Amino acid sequence: MFELHGRVALVTGAGQNVGAGIARMLAGQGAAVAVNDLRVERAEAVVEEIRAVGGTATAVGFDVTDYEAVVAGVAAAEAALGPVDILVNNAGNGGEHGMQPTQFKDSDPASWRGAIDVNLYGVMHCSRAVINGMVDRGWGRVITIASGAGTIGLNIGVAPYGGGKGGAIGFMRHFAIENARAGVTANSLAIGLMTNPSQTVTAALAKSIPVGRTGVPDDVAAACVYLASAEAAWVTGQTIEINGGAVTT
Repeated sequence: MFELHGRVALVTGAGQNVGAGIARMLAGQGAAVAVNDLRVERAEAVVEEIRAVGGTATAVGFDVTDYEAVVAGVAAAEAALGPVDILVNNAGNGGEHGMQPTQFKDSDPASWRGAIDVNLYGVMHCSRAVINGMVDRGWGRVITIASGAGTIGLNIGVAPYGGGKGGAIGFMRHFAIENARAGVTANSLAIGLMTNPSQTVTAALAKSIPVGRTGVPDDVAAACVYLASAEAAWVTGQTIEINGGAVTT
């Protein structure tokens, strides 16, 4: 079950952390994977990991906020591997200056754009670049890695980030309905607090999660494998919370 042999996947922002885990697991299930990252050397490192265990992958460096660059990147991926069947919109960030919690009333309007450009427009750009091919072939999977900040209100000062992620979730619902009869499914994964080597998470915060730990890339990657598979053909337009029980709906 959940085999992806013969499928081609594009994973954005896959040079590290969750995106890299998704790329590795999709390849492990048989997909040929185009690994995207803004810094192509990071994508190339993940490609080498995949190839080292017998998988098929290629690196494509482009900025998801630049539509023309996205179109060119998709063309390069398809030239190397074949038409994209599976898109995982993983690229995202906390805004122009990274995830620096600031109450909205104190925020600088100039700082909002980064969170919206990557987290919303990036999803729209990549989805637009692949959808016509998927519709023409009668099969496709689009998965957007969103956040719990896009589904619930948080008093931690990340309103623009939550707005970008929430916008992407809303977009995916409409996108799913528009393309359902064409054999294309579209879903969002609203992920919770992840283990991140560049951030310090207190033990108390981790213990506040019902399962008692933060998430790891494989927690998200396994859900992507399912949603990318033939077995998930009747799952579309959904937002699935993956957070160790921190948020229940």
